Amino acid sequence: MYPASALGEFLRSRRARLRPEDVGLSPGVRHRRVAGLRREELAPLAGVSVGYYTRLEQGQSPNVSDEVLDSLARVLRLDDDELNHLHRLARVVRSRERVRPERLRPGIKLIVDSFTDVPAVAVGRRGDFLAWNRLAHALLAPHWDFDGDEKPNFVRIDFLETGFSRSLFVDWEQKARDDIAYLEGSLSRFPGDEGLTALIEELTTLSPEFRAMWTEHPVSNCASISRDYRHPDVGVMSLTAELLRTPDDEGQGVTIFQAEPGTPSQERLRRLAELVAAAAP
Repeated sequence: MYPASALGEFLRSRRARLRPEDVGLSPGVRHRRVAGLRREELAPLAGVSVGYYTRLEQGQSPNVSDEVLDSLARVLRLDDDELNHLHRLARVVRSRERVRPERLRPGIKLIVDSFTDVPAVAVGRRGDFLAWNRLAHALLAPHWDFDGDEKPNFVRIDFLETGFSRSLFVDWEQKARDDIAYLEGSLSRFPGDEGLTALIEELTTLSPEFRAMWTEHPVSNCASISRDYRHPDVGVMSLTAELLRTPDDEGQGVTIFQAEPGTPSQERLRRLAELVAAAAP
């Protein structure tokens, strides 16, 4: 289960980003034991007592109001994605019900199969590839069996198969942080998913890079991301990944990868589609 301390961990990570002078305070002593704002500096600015804020970080204030959260977000200079994440984390403290097992919806599989000229993949809340077309397979994980019963998890690939992932993504560090932001968002929406927490524990144990980045708690809605892919057969392509989430908010979505029309990337993506079509059984 997602720990009640998640809210406190997130708040501490955002306190660490700010210096006293960022919020109009004197820097005070030269050497501070803790990076960023202290609790006693943040609390008055947000209009709460130090004791209350301390209990909030310790997960002992399950009924925190939206007004207090908004005030904290203002002082901590959270963006819209971080603000929404903060509110979800507060709800996690109040309720951590178990969620149903994740199963691929047949309609989503049909949507993925309908795409033939661009990569398309159905993604689950844990980062599992629930379904993919052959072009997505050729782009994202050609070393996996396309028709195999077990489909890859993109976060596991990026952190545990780094020989492959570091060669595929021109900016691997940014892709890794986007992965963590994806999991962070899923955990705040589905705190009762034991598979999610098991995945976090696995990656924390096996990947020093994941362990270090997880403490930063990056946040993003991951709805539209552009990045460069270094494909061994066609070269570097700049593609935009659009994540289309299902309206019932079960955590599943379809990601479509596209290149800007008239660019070398579009031509290289077309060439990759031709290679995939020629190799198809």
